[in-house]
Amino acid sequence: MTENRTLWLQTAILSAVKAGKAILEVYESADMGVEHKADNSPLTLADRRAHSIIKADISGFGIPVLSEEGRDIHFAERKQWPRMWIVDPLDGTKEFIKRNGEFTVNIALAEGGAPTMGVIYVPVSDTLYFADRQLGAFKIDACQQHGIGERLPGGTGGVEWVMNHAVRIPLKREKDRPFTIMGSRSHATPDLEAYVEAMRKKHGRVAFISSGSSLKICLVAEDRADIYPRLGPTMEWDTAAGQAIAVASGAQVIRHDDGSALTYNKENLLNPWFIVKRTQSERA
Repeated sequence: MTENRTLWLQTAILSAVKAGKAILEVYESADMGVEHKADNSPLTLADRRAHSIIKADISGFGIPVLSEEGRDIHFAERKQWPRMWIVDPLDGTKEFIKRNGEFTVNIALAEGGAPTMGVIYVPVSDTLYFADRQLGAFKIDACQQHGIGERLPGGTGGVEWVMNHAVRIPLKREKDRPFTIMGSRSHATPDLEAYVEAMRKKHGRVAFISSGSSLKICLVAEDRADIYPRLGPTMEWDTAAGQAIAVASGAQVIRHDDGSALTYNKENLLNPWFIVKRTQSERA
């Protein structure tokens, strides 16, 4: 792993944790500062604070940043970017407002239309997922107890230190676990219901787990679930970090219509329907 990539990953990890702390301050306050965007989706003070922190941290590398705030950057400019950060400072804003803990901070690096590095931090559980195409995928719990905060333990070898204290994913599959499908807690659709019913007919014993944000992708990456069909709209910043982690764990993130890989920095930043699945768990 090159010195640059190590520094990029280290910065993304620290920035995600720092943003997560700022989010928790708002989460635990009486006023979340909720506003509504033009499409009536919610935006909170936590979104804005986390975005400011992350943008300040990663802007020093000369790599452009794509996020919802920068969605109006013209494609003529974006298509010239060989690599870019893709950021969702608070994925799962609806879950944040409900105070159910199922929200994340997502930071990805995409190169040539594919996410190659990803960091997902879960503020409420203090859990960190991170991956790089050259390293694999990892999970570490209790980040603050490990001293992951303003800096990484281990000095210049901070990323290696975190890897040594993390577990590599996927985890060992639970014995006799039923075929397990992930689904959105706040975006259930008739298409998803039909899909789950078809899987029940095909596999018999099927478990369905509802969850918010990119946690659904993380559970497939861990092999705690077999498949996550997203049969509804998402944007590139919703999925880039999760895709980097899932692919590095040996899972696939593919279009629902033709089975090709989900790609990034498209002219239209809306994702097509997609499926996240363990390679051995197509079964669909």
